[in-house]
Amino acid sequence: MSPALIAGLVLAGLFILILIGFINQLVEKNNLEKARAKAELSNRMRRCSDLSDSFPGQLITPALKLMLTQLELHAGERLMTLDKKNQDLASRVELLRNAAAMGEAIPVTNAPVKVLTEAQAKAVRLLLEDLHAQVVWGNKQGQLDTAAAKRWVGEVRRMMVILHIEYFNNLGKQALQQGNAHKARLAFERGIQHVRKQPDKASFQAQLKQLEAHFAHASHLEQTQQKPRLEETSELTEGLKDLESEDDWKKNNIY
Repeated sequence: MSPALIAGLVLAGLFILILIGFINQLVEKNNLEKARAKAELSNRMRRCSDLSDSFPGQLITPALKLMLTQLELHAGERLMTLDKKNQDLASRVELLRNAAAMGEAIPVTNAPVKVLTEAQAKAVRLLLEDLHAQVVWGNKQGQLDTAAAKRWVGEVRRMMVILHIEYFNNLGKQALQQGNAHKARLAFERGIQHVRKQPDKASFQAQLKQLEAHFAHASHLEQTQQKPRLEETSELTEGLKDLESEDDWKKNNIY
């Protein structure tokens, strides 16, 4: 065997080894990308499902329920191409298809949630923030066009204002029931201030009039009650500062 032939065989062997290593790297990369895609889509399905099931009944509408169903269905159909043997996934996708086919006749069974505590208000706020994130994701995936996504972002912001109004309104009514007109007045006043600082406050005139009527009633009652302790004022004033602060999710605009 000539030296040239031996050298050629060695080079061929090295080439084959390099080729095998390259192919293995491609396979590993594809498997990793597939696993990441499956995890992302599974996460999106779970979040849409949780929102659809957990959203307070007083805020969810058939249109919102339908939109969440469609986003989950889109993620599920993409996931099925990566996990074709998953029977649980196939059953879920079929269920979502049937629900989406109902359009806005889709049933909404979410129970209303009476927001009376700061913890409850924050929990609903987290749902709204996640809804905003799913709308942005749906727009990036082409499931929601820009106009529709902007409408839903506006709806999320409207619901955030309604959440604050409901919280302060409920807090004020609870204080009245407890005979604390001063605390009730402070709560209604905070609600009024929150509405008045909204750029689209004209959309909340009905709620504003109700708050103003409650505020006037509480103010009148307060005149007949003993002057409250100073700490009661600070208790409500400090209560929801972080809830009313500028939310990070609002910075993620859709263009």
